[in-house]
Amino acid sequence: MKKLGSSRAYREESGEFLCDGIKLLEDAINSGAEITAVLTASHISFPVALDTRVYHADQMLIDYISPLTNAQDTLFACKLPPKGNDGYSEFQTLSSELSTQILLDGMQDPGNVGAIIRTANAFGISCVILTNGCADPYNPKAIRASMGAIFRQRIHSMSLSELTELKRGGVRFIGAALREGCRSILDVGLGGAIVAIGSEGRGLSEELLALCDEKITIPIAPECESLNAAIAAAIIIWQAR
Repeated sequence: MKKLGSSRAYREESGEFLCDGIKLLEDAINSGAEITAVLTASHISFPVALDTRVYHADQMLIDYISPLTNAQDTLFACKLPPKGNDGYSEFQTLSSELSTQILLDGMQDPGNVGAIIRTANAFGISCVILTNGCADPYNPKAIRASMGAIFRQRIHSMSLSELTELKRGGVRFIGAALREGCRSILDVGLGGAIVAIGSEGRGLSEELLALCDEKITIPIAPECESLNAAIAAAIIIWQAR
């Protein structure tokens, strides 16, 4: 469990990820996630699958294992969602849907990634796409920030070459940017497009900007430099809705 919380490579190798909190455990069960093991210092008051390993432990051990500050009294491991044999073909089907999709480009703060997944799930975004070294959505900090949406939101990791193929297939790309020539978000229809949001530090990569049919900006006070990436994403998702 400690290794699941600290190593992305180990999560991918083992096909599991670590979550914390009794409320999140209940949410995972209700969402149909496959729980492999539970470690708790408290009483579980709701049904858990009979084949789930449940261990009781002292809070000091849970604090030691958890990578998070202020660990809660329950940790549990979940199976990562299965990857299809042809996830790219599945995404081509997704790209034909009329709903907006959100693309995160090089966003390395797991808290922002988790918060955006939470917002996307709240407003019916069909898919959150991750590219260019985004933070792992199954990082414990991202999971905590997603508030359970990680069990319900469709997420795809895609390479620039795969995104380029989607562009060639007629998918519309819109990029959120802070530069001259950007149109106000109020003046651009976002329906049916992939809307790309970059990291706070460097924004969208030049390669991603080159794919964009339109570049948009959120009007803010002139003395303000920028918005937090998760806040910008929430405004874009709300406007698309």
